[in-house]
Amino acid sequence: MKQVTEEKLQHYFDVTGRALLKVKIVEEGKINFKKSAEDFLDMAQRYYDDAKHFYTKKDFVNAFACLNYAHGWLDAGARLGLFDVGHDSVLFTVD
Repeated sequence: MKQVTEEKLQHYFDVTGRALLKVKIVEEGKINFKKSAEDFLDMAQRYYDDAKHFYTKKDFVNAFACLNYAHGWLDAGARLGLFDVGHDSVLFTVD
C-alpha cells in the first residue's frame, strides 16, 4: 500500500479519538524511572522494527504509521524526562 486511503485515515482517527476519550490524568503515583524508560525504549524499538517490516512488504502506509508511533514513544519519553536527549529540540519536543 503506497497511499493513505480515507478508510485508513478514518481508522487512525477512530483509534486515537477513542484513546483521547479514555485517558484519565493520574494525580499521584510512583514511577520507576529506569523501568519506565526501558519500557518506552522497547516500545519505540518494536514499532521501528515493525516499520522496517512493513516497508519491505511495500506497505508504506503502515510503515509510516509505525514510524510515527516509534517516534511518539521516544518523544514522550524525552518530554517526561525518562531519556536524556541533550536538549535536542530538533528531534524531540523538549525545551
